[in-house]
Amino acid sequence: MTTPFRVTPRAAAQVAEIAARQGKPGAGLRLAVDAGGCSGFQYRFDLEDAPAEDDLVVAEGPGRVFVDPVSMELLAGAELDWTEALIGAHFAVKNPQAVSACGCGTSFSVG
Repeated sequence: MTTPFRVTPRAAAQVAEIAARQGKPGAGLRLAVDAGGCSGFQYRFDLEDAPAEDDLVVAEGPGRVFVDPVSMELLAGAELDWTEALIGAHFAVKNPQAVSACGCGTSFSVG
């Protein structure tokens, strides 16, 4: 089945590594979209032991990402990646629905 949200192998590996470091090898990354931030919406990342009943669960190798249905509406067609740069490493969402984004990289607006 094709999912409207994609997780890169690099991001999935990082999710699995973080879960293992926390002593929760079966845990997954919760990706949610909340109202707020400097552009209207912001991404929220949390480590959770298990998905909620109505979550979309995207598994790529050992890593799992959980997305609730409301957030999925704003993440359709998006991709979660792991980025490493001189200023630090972080999860990055490439979202085709975002028409503008804040410099922080976690806040966006839709048109």
